[in-house]
Amino acid sequence: MNARPALALALAALCGAGQAQQATYPLRSLTPEAALRAARAALAACASSGYQVAVAVTDRGGAPLVMLRDRLAGPHTPAAATGKAYTALTFKQDTLSFARATQAGEAASGLRQLPGVVAAGGGRPIESAGSLVGAIGVSGAPGGDADDLCARAGIAEIADDLEL
Repeated sequence: MNARPALALALAALCGAGQAQQATYPLRSLTPEAALRAARAALAACASSGYQVAVAVTDRGGAPLVMLRDRLAGPHTPAAATGKAYTALTFKQDTLSFARATQAGEAASGLRQLPGVVAAGGGRPIESAGSLVGAIGVSGAPGGDADDLCARAGIAEIADDLEL
């Protein structure tokens, strides 16, 4: 007689276990080594055009992994580069697009007022196999378009490794 309630309890436990979701999940994130390679490539791309810049690379959570500053880059450039990387990561888009979408008069213009957000070209998200793994930001070239080209060069340096 005790076998039936025990069997029912065991079956209920098995059914519940099959429907339960996992408590954790794996995440992809940029390694410090890849971040350094990307930052060096971006810095070199800007230097080859005669620009003194700072480059910041963040992990998937927005925490800085690498920050490089050319000797003559302005003192504001490390903070601006970090802000551009953070903005690209947070809003999952390049900061040239973000800057256009948040201009005065646009519905999203208030986003520019959030702490740490920099609405100027030079920030790009970094993706791997469809997942956001980090971001890069460049500041100090004459204009956001030039900063953006250097950021693209940084990502291009590690692109083959990102698709693995």
